[in-house]
Amino acid sequence: MLDEDDAEYSDDEDADMRWPNVDAVTQAEYDAQIESVRDHFVDSSDMDDPAMVSEYADEIFQYMGELELATMANPDYIQGQSEITWYMRQTLVDWLLQVHMRYHMLPETLWIAVNIVDRFLTKRVVSLIKLQLVGVTAMFIAAKYEEVLAPSVDEFVYMTDKGYSREEILKGERIILQTLEFRVSPYCSPYSWVRRISKADDYDIQTRTLSKFLMEVTLLDHRFLRARPSLIAAVGMYTARRMLGGGWDDAFVFYSGFTAEQLEPGHQFIVERLAEPAFEGQYVYKKYANKRFLKASLFARDWAVREGPSPPPKA
Repeated sequence: MLDEDDAEYSDDEDADMRWPNVDAVTQAEYDAQIESVRDHFVDSSDMDDPAMVSEYADEIFQYMGELELATMANPDYIQGQSEITWYMRQTLVDWLLQVHMRYHMLPETLWIAVNIVDRFLTKRVVSLIKLQLVGVTAMFIAAKYEEVLAPSVDEFVYMTDKGYSREEILKGERIILQTLEFRVSPYCSPYSWVRRISKADDYDIQTRTLSKFLMEVTLLDHRFLRARPSLIAAVGMYTARRMLGGGWDDAFVFYSGFTAEQLEPGHQFIVERLAEPAFEGQYVYKKYANKRFLKASLFARDWAVREGPSPPPKA
């Protein structure tokens, strides 16, 4: 189990093809499946909580599903770049994780920033010398959307050790927003979906903390650019459940919209990444080794090395 003190992609060319068609189930079949279990899982107590807007929940998440498809990057965009590689993207994301943690920004800010980077690189060719500028500017934009008190542009200049000027960041902001046609707010991070899936286990803190770490691991892996935020959330929760000895019952299928079979490839990707010899050098590992996060990375890394990629347990 996780420590409860102070609780609160390889470059394998065939790797991308291991993702299943998660939309293979027809809408009619999915609707029938959901209706058959709905009465068992809709929490009637939510009806008395206006903040839960339970009567609109289905419509809200259906709309979010439409938005997430519209804000996905091209998973093969690196082929259009002349100087940037997937490894360089990983290095940039690792740095953004450090900046994000150092300035105590909200989780959603990090996810929006990485989404902005990937969508911008989908549409524009960027030189290696400007890659960090794209990253810091993306964080600057994301912070304006999510933070109550966003860091000033001068603080972002400081983050780069004055590698870029104030004017370069502001110019970069204009270029990025124009390139993305100012479509930033429609992006829904996996956190929104995790909050819904967590209803299946009554918001268990160990599962949620571990799943948050696992989801951030996916930020480093370009294979997950093919996955919608809702799928990343489900994979994170599924892997956390597997690591903690739990199952993926009808409640989790209902609230996530994915079966264990659909989540297994993403689970294997995460376990592969955790078991890599160099993984302990990633900042996300160091971040979640803290007691504040229940030492989730230590637990997950140990599990991955011990268990390794394996087939799902038999029903």
